[in-house]
Amino acid sequence: MAFVELRHVTKRFGQVTAVDDLCLSIEKGECFSFLGPSGCGKTTTLRMVAGFEDLEEGEIEVGGKLISSSLKKYYLAPEKREFGMVFQAFAVWPHMTVFENVAFPLRIKGVARHEIESRTKHSLENTNLTKQAQLYPNELSGGEKQRIALARALAINPGLLLLDEPLSNLDPHLREEMRFEIKDLQRKYDFSIIYVTHDQAEAMALSDRIMVMRDGKTQQIDTPLNVYANPANKFVFGFIGLSNFIPVVPRDGKAVLESAPDAGQVSDSFPPEFAGAGRATVACRPAEVDLLPEGKGGLRGVIDRMAYLGETVDYIVTVGDVEIRIQKGRREPRFEAGMACSLAFPKPTWYE
Repeated sequence: MAFVELRHVTKRFGQVTAVDDLCLSIEKGECFSFLGPSGCGKTTTLRMVAGFEDLEEGEIEVGGKLISSSLKKYYLAPEKREFGMVFQAFAVWPHMTVFENVAFPLRIKGVARHEIESRTKHSLENTNLTKQAQLYPNELSGGEKQRIALARALAINPGLLLLDEPLSNLDPHLREEMRFEIKDLQRKYDFSIIYVTHDQAEAMALSDRIMVMRDGKTQQIDTPLNVYANPANKFVFGFIGLSNFIPVVPRDGKAVLESAPDAGQVSDSFPPEFAGAGRATVACRPAEVDLLPEGKGGLRGVIDRMAYLGETVDYIVTVGDVEIRIQKGRREPRFEAGMACSLAFPKPTWYE
């Protein structure tokens, strides 16, 4: 049985449907990410689970307990849901020490003093904040402040931890470090996580499964590997990872570039299911395009730009009015800006 269950959940703000008939199941101990562009409904969905927004239609159940239902006119207040919550802002009280910041929610709940002491110390130990317990937030780094928020959420022993863009205010190095720490804490405590982000790398690194959203609707729910390797549609393909979308038309059974049909072929066949439309789109990842010397591949182009990105070299190849991005390892044969080249597409994905 699923630990978190959303059944036909809908939320509207005036004439705008922010979340549209969403059905979702999350298992106990699973790290599940809501991923999508701004305005897709991911934060609104999280806020409905947390209780900060009520739903128009549907039901939400957590741990076998109903917490929101439009049919039964039932709504459980946020403070009674007892979920851990970490926001984008650090949300620490500047006049309290680290220890008091973590202990404060337990005091509000009326937990016994000895238990507050024990649970706060335990949370500080597990977030590497024991040495900072008597310091104030203005004496801490950004990463340490975010750890306070995590420790405070853990102190209430949540079965469900809700994270809303928790790392977006950190620099890239700290962000990467905190990803591993959150994952380690999940394994140690065995709670479920709902993680809201627009950062693909975060979602891919942390998640057991990902839900990609667009305009309030689910586009795909799957493992990170399958979302990347087997996208459900053109939107998911374009949103996850780098991508090229190349417009093509048929010519003599082959697929050629719509804006430069004489530049050679993108594919030696044109899918019959798109023949009636007279055009299609070839989608491919930059690493999946073969960059070859002039005359060695099917499509002729010119290197417009190149840049070193550490272990990879990033190229922009211009063919007609289309720019195609290509990434190759730095040890592969090098091309310079202005050079003529050829391209081949061994693994195209086809869309309308």
